[in-house]
Amino acid sequence: MRGWIAVTKRLTRKPPVRRALLAVAVGAVVLSGVAGASAAWIRGAADGHLFTETDVPAAPVALVLGTKVSADGTPSPFLTGRLEIAQRLFDAGKVRAILVSGDNMNADYNEPDAMRRWLVDRGVPGDKVVLDYAGFDTYDSCARAKRIFGVDRATVVTQSFHLPRAVSLCRHLGIDANGVGDDTARRYAQRWWISSTREYGACVKAAVDVLSGRDPVHLGRHETGVEDALRDG
Repeated sequence: MRGWIAVTKRLTRKPPVRRALLAVAVGAVVLSGVAGASAAWIRGAADGHLFTETDVPAAPVALVLGTKVSADGTPSPFLTGRLEIAQRLFDAGKVRAILVSGDNMNADYNEPDAMRRWLVDRGVPGDKVVLDYAGFDTYDSCARAKRIFGVDRATVVTQSFHLPRAVSLCRHLGIDANGVGDDTARRYAQRWWISSTREYGACVKAAVDVLSGRDPVHLGRHETGVEDALRDG
């Protein structure tokens, strides 16, 4: 009798396990499809707006998106690659002001100040570098550039794997945006690969953000920093 009960239990356990496995498989297929569709949507919106430094059209502003800085305020190699492009665009007269947008969520971490310091140390006039302390993610940086700083046309600067999403978001949020991507950080192969892979999930988030029309984490009042930088030359 005990043997029969044991066999019966084993048989009754199998269907739920199979159902769970099927649900996982279906979920994976759905998520993969959503990620693929979001990535395709992103690429389509950015198509025709990704350039090299040489070919990118002139724009009033370069929007440099923040990323990691070290504890002593030194930009990471990924951020340095972005800043180098922005500096060269400014020196070449292809932009007249640089809006640096990054994370300053707490007093111990400050991407915009580190970005400004790097640029000024290399000859960019301080009054041409405008700081956005609430660029907590790409969507927020683009939305704030438009809604807080009044940017209508810009050249977005970031890594090349991130560039289609950044340009697409800015364009969907009302900025006539083109972009230039950094490839120097490819030498950090592992981090480059990890960051590139994460773009699939980030594209899904970007689509949700645009469709929901959410406000940035922090809005506040209009800031005239970009207008002042452009008006002064």
